[in-house]
Amino acid sequence: MPLWNDPLVQTIYRTVADHQTGPDWLAYLVIGILAILSVVLLSGHGVNLIAGYNTASASEKQKYDAKRLCRVMGGGMSLITVSMFLLFYFQDRLSDWWIGFEVQFVFVIVIAMIVLANTWCKKKEK
Repeated sequence: MPLWNDPLVQTIYRTVADHQTGPDWLAYLVIGILAILSVVLLSGHGVNLIAGYNTASASEKQKYDAKRLCRVMGGGMSLITVSMFLLFYFQDRLSDWWIGFEVQFVFVIVIAMIVLANTWCKKKEK
């Protein structure tokens, strides 16, 4: 018998599913804040919002192109924001497969942001 058909697992799943629903405005508020931060970063401002860059030493900051770093982080954050919005908006109509895909998509975007920040955003040494 698959684990999913176990009565205890079904009871736990129903209990968690009943408590997952929260106020819709809270989800829209979080998505709105992420969208605003995405726009700020895409515009090339808000370099101090990037974790690690704002605490780096001056010599370490000189190794990176701040505008390019902002755009990479803003682009990644905007993709994650759109993904979260679609996931929330269509939550009642999505299958478990799609939710798993969304989690993997966000994971791939974060990895891509890290790789781009450490390669493409570094200044060329002369």
